[in-house]
Amino acid sequence: MSSLSKKMPESEQVQLKAFTSGDYLKFLIPSLVGILLFMVPISEGEGITIPVAFLAGKIGALLGDSVYPVTVIVISLSVIGSFIAKVFKPGFILNSPFLNKLFNVSKFWLAARFLGMVFAIITLFKLGFEPIYSENTGGLLIYDLIPILFTTFLLAGLLLPLLLNFGLLEFFGALLIKVMRPIFTLPGRSSLDCLASWVGDGTIGVLLTTKQYEDGYYTKREAAVVATTFSVVSITFTIVIIQYLNLEHYFLHYYFTIILAGLAAAIIMPRIPPLSRKANTGYEGTELKEETSIPANVSPVNWGINNAVKKAQTNKSASAVIKEGFQNVLDMWLGVLPIVMAIGTVALVIAEYTPAFMILGKPFEPILALMQIPEAGEAAQTMVVGFADMFLPAVIGSGIESEMTRFVIACVSVTQLVYMSEMGGLLLGSKLPVSIKDLILIFLLRTIITLPIVVVIAHIIF
Repeated sequence: MSSLSKKMPESEQVQLKAFTSGDYLKFLIPSLVGILLFMVPISEGEGITIPVAFLAGKIGALLGDSVYPVTVIVISLSVIGSFIAKVFKPGFILNSPFLNKLFNVSKFWLAARFLGMVFAIITLFKLGFEPIYSENTGGLLIYDLIPILFTTFLLAGLLLPLLLNFGLLEFFGALLIKVMRPIFTLPGRSSLDCLASWVGDGTIGVLLTTKQYEDGYYTKREAAVVATTFSVVSITFTIVIIQYLNLEHYFLHYYFTIILAGLAAAIIMPRIPPLSRKANTGYEGTELKEETSIPANVSPVNWGINNAVKKAQTNKSASAVIKEGFQNVLDMWLGVLPIVMAIGTVALVIAEYTPAFMILGKPFEPILALMQIPEAGEAAQTMVVGFADMFLPAVIGSGIESEMTRFVIACVSVTQLVYMSEMGGLLLGSKLPVSIKDLILIFLLRTIITLPIVVVIAHIIF
């Protein structure tokens, strides 16, 4: 058990409070709706998705081509608001905790937001330097990724309180504390992050983690571990990867391999640097909430329900919950989108127009050859190019003849997790305690950990 947890003597008997049926419904109804929207897979055409992603797609279709200038305007408003806050220091921004946090950013993040705005405008109007706005760099972000993030943030931001504010995390935390702590060094409530990410989308996992970190439920170390280890790739995206590499008939083998390699990385990564060296302190200015142990005379289920109902009772008005939802949306739109645009464009330009990733991938060539992977030279750069964008290894590896090699590329690209065109930008744009140096190390370590596992399974299958 973590030193952060309150230990209760085994002999101490705790009498749980009696609740009314209305109290239980206040926990159950919003939580079940949250589970339905964020975690229950539904069919969509030939694939599967979750209701939040499905509805976000419908909103995107409704907006049509207008979504592109709208997202550029949103990115520009982020820069304008930040510039006003830094230069003119108006009271209505500085005296508002929410607006101050949103706009009064450091010079580095102001520069990053400005760069994102410049890239977005250049791409939208196809101005000047083509490598910035080409379809594989800025164009990929503005026309493919940013609109999806825009609509997903809108719905996820508004609906996140259903997962966060009505006791669902407290319930899962009590059920899984005895699993998450000893195996993954994390509080039980982090299990919901993993579930929401795995079934739904890794971006939703990052948003959940950020909110809990800012609210004092995670230490810096725990938040960094959850975001870089458990904010996994959605089922939907794994299907896209395997289809692109023409390996659909190996989907069950592929998914089993991802789970096994991902669990191995999740057990090892929190115990080694850089994650193990993160401080066990909370978010600046927020009191760290301690995780309580379960009393000896109470079952985990009853303890979880008790804590969940208590949490649900803290919601006194619907307007406060709705206000928090809108603040979530603005925080994600104005704080994250320009950073994703800035970092993603730079990473994709490097990948597309320089030999950097080919050179960086060279050390993997003898390693893959030693592991008896066919076409090791062609596969080597896919081991590192995924840092720019997770889809790039599949694009580069699609021309490789060997099914075994394509299988390895598909599995490793998913288990690496960190890619700058989306997850990296999200992490750096959030308040989570991770740096670009951390992300590079985590990416390489996850590759080193998962590659041998994937290769062994690939040799068994093929």
